[in-house]
Amino acid sequence: MAHMSYIEMESPIGPLVLGATEKGLCHVEFGRFADVETKLQKWSGRWFQTYEWQLDMPLLREAIEQLQQYFAGDRTQFELELDLRGTPFQVKVWQALSRIPYGVVCSYKDIGQAVDSVKAVRAVGGANNQNPVPIIVPCHRVIGANGSLVGYGGGLNVKTFLLQHEGYKI
Repeated sequence: MAHMSYIEMESPIGPLVLGATEKGLCHVEFGRFADVETKLQKWSGRWFQTYEWQLDMPLLREAIEQLQQYFAGDRTQFELELDLRGTPFQVKVWQALSRIPYGVVCSYKDIGQAVDSVKAVRAVGGANNQNPVPIIVPCHRVIGANGSLVGYGGGLNVKTFLLQHEGYKI
């Protein structure tokens, strides 16, 4: 059973809750801990067999620093240990998402091709939606095949902000 740690941080897109195990960052959630605690407990219960979350700044200091650098425009790539939990297909999609360069967008079909599942566009979309570490694993860089901004866990306004922050013209 893993020890779940969290910290809240302020960002230009609102408060974020960062979660980690001893192995690395495992979750980024939009909002305040008090508002998302039940959601986090359900998620950690499924993937880590624990519902207990403890406030722990030292474990998450590097993640906070890198996110602050990203939002300041001083970082284009994250270098954090991650503890990603999901189905094998989800993890494969998240790894493909991690390879999308800063300021570049692609389609769900492109990600499907990257994971050798070109016809699994819906499954890729589902895995994208379940990404536990948005921003760090840049699911915001995936758009519709027609160039439209499609759903984002933090809301389309956050997706728009992140893409514009990275220099993508919307």
